Amino acid sequence: MKIEESHVIEADNEDPPTFKKKDFMSDQQIRWCPGCGDYSILSQVQTVLADLGKPPHEVAMISGIGCSSRFPYYMNTYGFHTIHGRAPAFTSAVKCVNPDLSVWMITGDGDGLSIGGNHTAHLLRRNLNIVAMLFNNRIYGLTKGQYSPTSEVGKKTKSSPMGSLDAPFVPLKFALGARGSFIARSVDVFAKHLRETLAKAEAHQGTGFVEIYQNCNIFNDGAFAGFTERKLRDEHVLYLEHGQPMTFGSEEAPKGVILENLRPKVVDLGERYAAADCIVHDEYNSMLAGMLVEMDYPDFPVPLGVLYREDRTPYDQAFNAQLQAAKDSKDADLTKLLAGRRTWVVK
Repeated sequence: MKIEESHVIEADNEDPPTFKKKDFMSDQQIRWCPGCGDYSILSQVQTVLADLGKPPHEVAMISGIGCSSRFPYYMNTYGFHTIHGRAPAFTSAVKCVNPDLSVWMITGDGDGLSIGGNHTAHLLRRNLNIVAMLFNNRIYGLTKGQYSPTSEVGKKTKSSPMGSLDAPFVPLKFALGARGSFIARSVDVFAKHLRETLAKAEAHQGTGFVEIYQNCNIFNDGAFAGFTERKLRDEHVLYLEHGQPMTFGSEEAPKGVILENLRPKVVDLGERYAAADCIVHDEYNSMLAGMLVEMDYPDFPVPLGVLYREDRTPYDQAFNAQLQAAKDSKDADLTKLLAGRRTWVVK
């Protein structure tokens, strides 16, 4: 994609350049349905990049196929709209040969967990230093409303008129099982929380995997309304903070999550239980993360924020270090190789 010039940085200018959201907005007409949650996600990503001070030419957006995958067209950065399910492969190549780029991968629950599920798994275990955003609306939107890998059992759609029989993927459980080093969740319309989560994912040294609950108001409207509506958020959303007890609810009716018989349990805070009795969130505890990925509405509040992180060498760093070591250990000369006499005859 062409990147429009928004700033000219003089060589002798010691002040760091500043950017605004508009610097990351392309001139392309946005072709999402009115009211789609993708608009909010696009806005937050542009704001985050501006706040981080990333020049547009130091950012690349890579996507697969689906409504979410139109993302690169609307960003004034480098971008690549690739093929169905293969965004992780292209992303891996881009990052390995351009390690200084801030690389963002955009995928959906269909693109990333169906035809691209195997690619996503290996991206996570390899731990490239990128941001991977998975837009989850629990439906195939671009192809007009078929059930997806995250649709609930019994979901009636054009491809499952009697109700889906498939057990759905839990994206964050999938990511944890694939050895993801940064696993987080946010919501399209929770603007401040989404910005904060994406900034943490970008700062992480490794694959920052963020599942974003995104509403498709045409084919699956209100899929997350039970806990995202303003009047219901306090009662059904658990905002995770490292080192802080797991509490939620309103001031009038505070609640918390305790551990009882090695299982999470929701309790009312007050006479019997206090915040000090609740589980303290630890982003580096994989066993705790295994419990959190199982918690879901309506039995539990929906955990949002960073569920798990791990400090591990990013694949692209190890890749380039190994490549350099190989070069240093050999007298590599492509011209000599091509002009040499070491040839093979295939009969």
